[in-house]
Parts: sequence; C-alpha cells; structure tokens
Amino acid sequence: MKLISWNVNGIRAVIGKGFPEFVAAEQPDILCLQETKARPEQVQLPLELGGYQAFWSSAQKPGYSGVAVFTREKPLNVTEGLGIPEHDMEGRVLTVEYQDFILVNVYTPNAQDNLRRLSYRLQWDAAFRTHVAREAEKKPVVFCGDLNVAHQEIDLARPKENRKNPGFSDEERGSFDELLGAGFTDTFRHHYPDKSAAYSWWSYRAGARQNNVGWRIDYFGVSTPFMKNVTGAEIMPHVHGSDHCPVGITLG
Repeated sequence: MKLISWNVNGIRAVIGKGFPEFVAAEQPDILCLQETKARPEQVQLPLELGGYQAFWSSAQKPGYSGVAVFTREKPLNVTEGLGIPEHDMEGRVLTVEYQDFILVNVYTPNAQDNLRRLSYRLQWDAAFRTHVAREAEKKPVVFCGDLNVAHQEIDLARPKENRKNPGFSDEERGSFDELLGAGFTDTFRHHYPDKSAAYSWWSYRAGARQNNVGWRIDYFGVSTPFMKNVTGAEIMPHVHGSDHCPVGITLG
C-alpha cells in the first residue's frame, strides 16, 4: 500500500502544475494534501482522482489552510478536527479510520515571524499529541503532513542561522520530541538515520530549491510497533508544483 502526503500550497494552483500527471504516475492508495486553500465545491478535480473517495476539512477563512484525503479504500470512519473549537476553525486535521490503522492528516500551524504565534503553536502541539495518542489506544496510528518543524540539525541546510527561527526553535523541536516520545517513530529517519540534504520544503527566495537550501518539515510518523509494516519511506524532491515536495511511505 502506497501513502503519499503533499503540502500543495493551493490545490487549484497545483492542478495546473503537473499534479494530475503526478497522481497518474504514482497511483497512491491514499493521498493526503495540506494547504488546499479551497472548499471542495471550488475545485475542478482532475480525472486522475476519479477513482478516489475525497474527504475535506476546510478553513472558515477563505483561501487559507485546509486538508484533504483521497482514498481508494472506503474508510470505516472519518472525523474532522481535534474536537476543540479553538483549534478547528482552520481545517487542519482529518482522521480516517481503516481496518488495520488510523490515518491522521495534519497541517500544523506555523509559529510565524518572531515566533509571535509560538504560544498558540505549543498549545496546538499538545492537543494534537493528545489526539494521536488517544487514537493509538484503538489501533495503530499513521500521521502525516506538514508538521512545520525541522526536528534535528540534519533536517535543514542551515541549522546555526535558523536556531531561533519559526520551525527550528528549541520549543518546537522539544515539542516534536514529545510527540515521538508519546509512542511514534519518524519513518524517514528510521530508514535513513544519517541521510543529510534530504528536504521537503524550500523558500521561494534566493534560488533555495535550485541550491537545495531546504528544510525537512513534512513527515510520516507511525505508532512504533507498526514500524514493522513500513517497508519504505521516501522524499520526492524531483516533483515540483509547490514550495513543498511530496513524501511517502509503503506499507507491506
């Protein structure tokens, strides 16, 4: 089973930038998108998504945030949000239950310039951690998406310069430690513990992508006992169309 996650930075925009061809080539069983920036009725989906059931969670604010899951297999249950109104206005979480695992698609809030939203971000992280830990009591959890944090120095090109910047603050990194400590494993880092220059996001400025000055902030995490089912993990920097590239895992 192939699972792919991609922050598309606007689904309506990416449809014209090779997205249908990507889906046709990869044929994922489950496709999770973040930052869709649209309600489903605003989107003319490509034919390549005709074989999928689609589930959306959109922000109240137009053209902002949003996540979606496209799945070939019919889920047992689908839930929007974290069940906390303060956190659920921005369309950031979809929880999809299957026979063998629970999938959580997430678009984590950015701490913003000068870390002005850091306090809220840490509250969000705690609520998300509680959510996935609670779901993991039922069956194994696979969470994926844009977590908006580079966990370790190996996960970004310029760690020293970015240490107190959003996405690489000590507080956000410590919070990600807590998430993994709640019983989850970073699938890519498990398979490639020492692989450097493996990034999933690049700034649009200063030729960052061409020079691979990037960050790894998009993840697949799984309940640690479920790692035995993860036969592969990948990052796809060759796929363009967004400032992020897709990431994926294969379940065997």
